[in-house]
Amino acid sequence: MLFWLIKSNHFRVFLIVTCVINTSQGALNIFKKPLDSLDIKYGSFSEDLRQQMLAEAKKMFYFGYDNYMTYAFPMDELNPLLCCGRGPDYENPSNVNINDILGDYCLTLVDSLDTLAVLGNVTEFQNAVTNVIRNVSFDKDNVVQVFEVNIRVLGALISAHLLMMDPEQPFGNLRPSWYDGELLQLAHDLASRLLPAFEGSSTGIPYPRVNLRQGLPQPPTAETCTAGAGSLVLEFGLLSRLLDDPVYEGYARRANKVLWNLRAKSTGLLGNVIDVESGRWIGKLSGLGAGLDSYYEYLLKSYIMFGESEDYEMFAEAYRVIKQYMRRGRAHCNQGSGDHPLYVNVDMMSGAVHTWWIDSLQAAFAGIQVLHGDIEEAICTHALYYSIWKRYGVLPERWNWQQHSPDVTFYPLRPELVESTYLLYQATRNPFYLHVGMDILQSLNNFTRAECGYATVHSVLDKSLEDRMESFFLSETCKYLYLLFDKDNYVNKHFSKYVFSTEGHLFPVDVQFRSKVWEERTMVTDTALVQRSRNLSCDAVNAERTYFLPIKSHYLVQISRTLGLENY
Repeated sequence: MLFWLIKSNHFRVFLIVTCVINTSQGALNIFKKPLDSLDIKYGSFSEDLRQQMLAEAKKMFYFGYDNYMTYAFPMDELNPLLCCGRGPDYENPSNVNINDILGDYCLTLVDSLDTLAVLGNVTEFQNAVTNVIRNVSFDKDNVVQVFEVNIRVLGALISAHLLMMDPEQPFGNLRPSWYDGELLQLAHDLASRLLPAFEGSSTGIPYPRVNLRQGLPQPPTAETCTAGAGSLVLEFGLLSRLLDDPVYEGYARRANKVLWNLRAKSTGLLGNVIDVESGRWIGKLSGLGAGLDSYYEYLLKSYIMFGESEDYEMFAEAYRVIKQYMRRGRAHCNQGSGDHPLYVNVDMMSGAVHTWWIDSLQAAFAGIQVLHGDIEEAICTHALYYSIWKRYGVLPERWNWQQHSPDVTFYPLRPELVESTYLLYQATRNPFYLHVGMDILQSLNNFTRAECGYATVHSVLDKSLEDRMESFFLSETCKYLYLLFDKDNYVNKHFSKYVFSTEGHLFPVDVQFRSKVWEERTMVTDTALVQRSRNLSCDAVNAERTYFLPIKSHYLVQISRTLGLENY
């Protein structure tokens, strides 16, 4: 059963919106279905094997983390081939691939804090908190990207603070006796240094970069992507509510609404690149991958966290036009004929196909579909990206769906497919997804494990490596793999209590975040709350998706043949 809680602060109403396994008499007839070879192959996953994979996932995290602490800390990232640290590229300030992310603030350690908590390592978590407080300062003359710093650093600090302040302490006694909100103070300082990106904008859309010490760089870069400008509400909203200060959430919400109001009138679609100063669309590609992905994700997750109906209304409308204009293939995932369902990049003005490629970030969309309750669609979205993974052993950054080949061949240890695998397992409990997780884990060990960490794959074609282990490998990829196999983890037993950020940071869903002390709120009646919950799309999960392959075997064979896989 997949569920989340909707709470009213005024009446303390708790409603559970559920996606339940359909076990009606008609559904139980599926047990008369004959098993085929794929049902048999993926239909079970032994307890011994699960324990083995759990140990392997844990070992993977610590191999990366321990080597970072040994060879790289206090620098931002680990170079796993040369066994040394990496920080900002001061010699080449225009190297945004590095400088947008690395700001000389112990990035990998900060990003890993809540993974240590999820693993239950209280001692190392407390050591890490101590190291962050002693070593991290944001008073640096470094230009960084607002979006990346928000999701990787600000979100990590808020998550770790909230986990320490949880009175139940479900992951162990994380809070040191001396802790007095130092991580929240760091988060406050960092967010304040990001505000010039908003304050200098005449449109309400934030500039993409700030200098942490000096404010808006001169001249500022005016081009930003929709995801970068519109994926700040979760972290900024939590900070505002923790500080009782509306400024941070106010700026983030204004940016979201400005972008929303600039949708194409003809289609309702958003573009991927916009001019901050004029509000004019520069990139008119509309899709689910890079430049747009987390904008949609945060509309839904902000609603789950804060209960603001406008967030859900925007998400529901966005999802409707996504299906209308981007979706190709047969009408239903598990019935009918035609090509396998696929979401393509389209022109925001016309809805016509814009590119022949899709990108690896789009693999996360299946997880969003799970949270939205559209399980059947999530199953098919995930199946495509897993099939591409199987074809190459890892996931190419861009894949051409016309030529069935990579357009961009690197793989930087991204977590999106693992994340969707984890969420689909939570929703269906189908052992197929444990097999997927095992396959991913083994591929990472076979192709990306290096001398002292895990390395970016330069080309999925020859498996050559680049000397970089991005921080999200420890904060997301390893965390989702561990949780996939740890059935007794507190997160999995209380899934409705948490929301994962787009960087995989764990945020508790709590009634305190459903109110804004700085404004008078209109009281929400029980009737209104019930009606809003009815609008959620959450169809029952067919029992067949639990006890047999989640996607019917002949459809799985169809994908494998299309991609040239010898076997599945």
